[in-house]
Amino acid sequence: MTFVADLLANVSRRSRELIGWRAADPRGMRTPAEIAGLARTLLSQRGEASGVALARDILDSYRALDADGRTAVLMQFAEAFGADRAKLEAAIAAYQADPGPAAAAQLHDAAEPRRQELIRRLNLALGGTQDLVHLREDLLERIGAHPGLKLLDADLVHLLSSWFNRGFLVVKRIDWSTPANILEKIIRYEAVHEIRDWDELRRRLEPEDRRCYAFFHPQLDDEPLIFVEVALTADIPAAIAPLIAEGGTAMPAEEARVAVFYSISNCQKGLSGISFGSFLIKQVVAELKRELPRLTTFVTLSPVPGLAAWLKKERRTETGFLLDDERTILAALDEPDWRADPARAARADRVLARAAARYFLTAKTSGNRPLDPVARFHLGNGARLERVNPGADLSDQGLAQSHGVMVNYLYDLARIEDNHEAYAGRREVVASPAVKKLSERKG
Repeated sequence: MTFVADLLANVSRRSRELIGWRAADPRGMRTPAEIAGLARTLLSQRGEASGVALARDILDSYRALDADGRTAVLMQFAEAFGADRAKLEAAIAAYQADPGPAAAAQLHDAAEPRRQELIRRLNLALGGTQDLVHLREDLLERIGAHPGLKLLDADLVHLLSSWFNRGFLVVKRIDWSTPANILEKIIRYEAVHEIRDWDELRRRLEPEDRRCYAFFHPQLDDEPLIFVEVALTADIPAAIAPLIAEGGTAMPAEEARVAVFYSISNCQKGLSGISFGSFLIKQVVAELKRELPRLTTFVTLSPVPGLAAWLKKERRTETGFLLDDERTILAALDEPDWRADPARAARADRVLARAAARYFLTAKTSGNRPLDPVARFHLGNGARLERVNPGADLSDQGLAQSHGVMVNYLYDLARIEDNHEAYAGRREVVASPAVKKLSERKG
């Protein structure tokens, strides 16, 4: 790979010399208008070598700009590189005159925004894929204030989804022998249960009953796209602390019967909305089943990030989700030390479990999907909502986002496809009988 990278760099450098191209000023002095001009030139180029050099120049110049300059370039890309209107109108007329397959294909080509071809050509630069992922990260930070960027975002998502297709991804096990630069990124990207230091990372990777797997793409050197942490246990866990706390005793892997996916972290903000998690979980299940055939159960121990906010709103309205006595008990949540009294905490946890079950089964978005984003992910993958666990995460983050509630999703290998179809086709929240019973209102 180093040889190929050096070869491409030499080709790019030699191409600049042959065509007399002026490389970007090392201080990054190209203006947004100049970069947009270079983009037009890139679209008009026919030579591949010169195109590679020019694409690298555009990406380097963009990266050197300040925040306002980058916004200006992104807006230029969104607004000035749409479909060729004259070409599109001619294709429409040709299709109306003869609506056959050939005319339809020409119409499809004419309707494609020039942005997409620009993105393809920028991707030819050495390291271009990674630069485009970072460019989309910049775009996502700005899209709220600049709705016009949605056009560019749609094109980036369309192409990145193809380039990061499952067929191009490689799953690798992360362990204590993995290179340090990748381990550092695992610490940095962990988004569910913070890894505070190297010692804590070692506790999650080295014991016999721990696993970690990540997806990588050949164009993103040593950059994990997403990773999942796994604990091998005897039973389905009801709390996170025993899985990540210091001082536990490792279980012999061959004695485990349950594989617990307790943390799934996306690493690249620029790939937000491009899903890898479902593929990763299913492949890890296959890997674990092959390595440890005595494993019988595959579950998650998942956070409920929206529960506290939803419950706060429900406690102040009369929507029927809560009974009066439940509302009275949950008044304890307004006190910062509500868990200090074990009896009061136990009463509140019982009501929290019932409220959480109703939240999953009945609280929906306008599109009739569960409000909870983690639920949407796992249910869409074909999992079943198996169990609600109050008091499962007593960290500051766990108490803030869900008052300590976590849930288990069960990946039943024989039912994954049926569960997926029930959710995708009918928006059915597939849940265990225990969760359904827990959701019942008893006045």
